[in-house]
Amino acid sequence: MIGTVAVIIGLSTLFFTVIMAVAGVSLLLLPFIVIGFNIVQWLIAPYLIDAMYRVKEVKPQEDPALHDMVDRLSKKSKIKTPKLMKAQMAIPNAFAYSSPLTGSKVAVTTGLLETLDTDEVEAVIGHELGHLKHRDVQVMMFVSILPAIFYFIGYSLLLSSMFSRRDSRDSGGAAIIGIASILIYWVLTLFTLYLSRIREYFADRHSASIVDDGAQKLSEGLAKIVNATSNMKKGRRDRHNTGGSNSFKALFISDPDRSEIDSAALKQVGMGSGMGDRKLVEEVLRKKITTFDRVMEVFSTHPNIVKRLRALQNLD
Repeated sequence: MIGTVAVIIGLSTLFFTVIMAVAGVSLLLLPFIVIGFNIVQWLIAPYLIDAMYRVKEVKPQEDPALHDMVDRLSKKSKIKTPKLMKAQMAIPNAFAYSSPLTGSKVAVTTGLLETLDTDEVEAVIGHELGHLKHRDVQVMMFVSILPAIFYFIGYSLLLSSMFSRRDSRDSGGAAIIGIASILIYWVLTLFTLYLSRIREYFADRHSASIVDDGAQKLSEGLAKIVNATSNMKKGRRDRHNTGGSNSFKALFISDPDRSEIDSAALKQVGMGSGMGDRKLVEEVLRKKITTFDRVMEVFSTHPNIVKRLRALQNLD
């Protein structure tokens, strides 16, 4: 999914900030260092993702039906067919990623293939192809550069003010600018998260446009993904179960960190009571979105599940 480079940045910027602050790197060089560092991460990110999630390419002879599905939907999307990958993860999910070094890839987890019906898998793949068509990985990388620069500058100035031997007034001024930079970073990050949620809606819309009855199929698939992920996290809270999803949650079609909250929303309208998938979606649409739901969504890479299903039904 989108935001690969943005999430990698979030994990590594503090470490490199400390190194550059200790090394005395000029703040004037920081923007160029950040931009260069982010581009390098974008180029090598697919290799990191493949290693973290134990992703392997699926040959046509290994799963001809799935290959045919990806090829057919790629033609409808008017994009070059990406490499089909499979991640050895119990959590049901899917993600798309790319770089000039590796080309485009779309991956499904073993858990997704075991949890969803074939037509629901088709809708999920349609969503991921939408991300590739809209170049969401590249878009999110560029919009994440500016917050990262302020993050570097802010922490560099704060560290400098803490360990500097200069006049206390100079140190105080550096600290104030550092705090202001961190505040700007958080504001820009909220805008970046908002853009990430918007891109999810666009990808959902794309799936609905290329898959027959795609809006309904994707709605049912998302409900199943949320429920299965929540049950897994409750049953076994080890990293192998989720594949370290917290680090790269922006990649997935559904945010694993929100699974328990979203699942609770679904259970309020009958999840687990034996109702059919279509009936479940209909009941979810009647649920009211609370203030808590809206606040939690602001800090999420993915839309609130109820709002997302409503948007899909409007497309349908």
